[in-house]
Amino acid sequence: MDGTEQVAVVIDVMRAFTTAAWAFHRGATKIVLAADQDEALAIKARHPTWLALKDGALVSGFDLVNSPGQIREADLTGHTVIQKTTAGTVGALAVVEAELALCASFAVAGATAQALADAGADSVTFVATGEDGHAAEDLACADYLHGLLTGNRPDPAPCLHRARTSPAAADLRAGRRHGAHPADVELCLEVDRFDFAMKLGLEDEMAVLRPLRTRPDAKNGRETAIRPHCPNQPGWNQRFGIETCPVSSRGFL
Repeated sequence: MDGTEQVAVVIDVMRAFTTAAWAFHRGATKIVLAADQDEALAIKARHPTWLALKDGALVSGFDLVNSPGQIREADLTGHTVIQKTTAGTVGALAVVEAELALCASFAVAGATAQALADAGADSVTFVATGEDGHAAEDLACADYLHGLLTGNRPDPAPCLHRARTSPAAADLRAGRRHGAHPADVELCLEVDRFDFAMKLGLEDEMAVLRPLRTRPDAKNGRETAIRPHCPNQPGWNQRFGIETCPVSSRGFL
């Protein structure tokens, strides 16, 4: 990935972009993505009423943790959230200047596919962020999105099984990740829980995520299917480095 991608979908199922979707559902107006903890705290220092969210255990200066189960119980009405995670936000920042960049998880998969169709996208670069681009749950979500984009109506069950049996899911269930909620895994496996996509863009030199409502009258699918791809190399093998975290993209030719 070289930053020239026209259309990109950044995937983090467990848990960044499931958490983000729940934050919007609970009333957040926008989510500002931070590259690391220091940047998140610096943004909060400039905007003290904004709520800072991080992965792992809650520490001084932060208000929320990266857990859909915990965010589900929060009232975020009218708030701006600053989100910092190890993988998801880093991957999103790498494609923030794309013509169209969406952040996705199973929770918003259908709306994400519809947003791509509404935009008339001809090809898509997927960015799987967890486990240096090898997270089973992210790749499973990408496979499900691929099925939607090629005009099929895929059964999500096989993809959900891969996500449910992934190392990340096992870690969450076993409590090996700080800040986990008992409901996190199942919340991350809810398909199309929300009817909005999540669009990424630059605002005042910050990477900002906002909910994007798809057209209610839009036809599902397209006569000519969108062609997901990975620039310069077929298959799911391209690797690329990002300053603080290597991320992989997976595509289809």
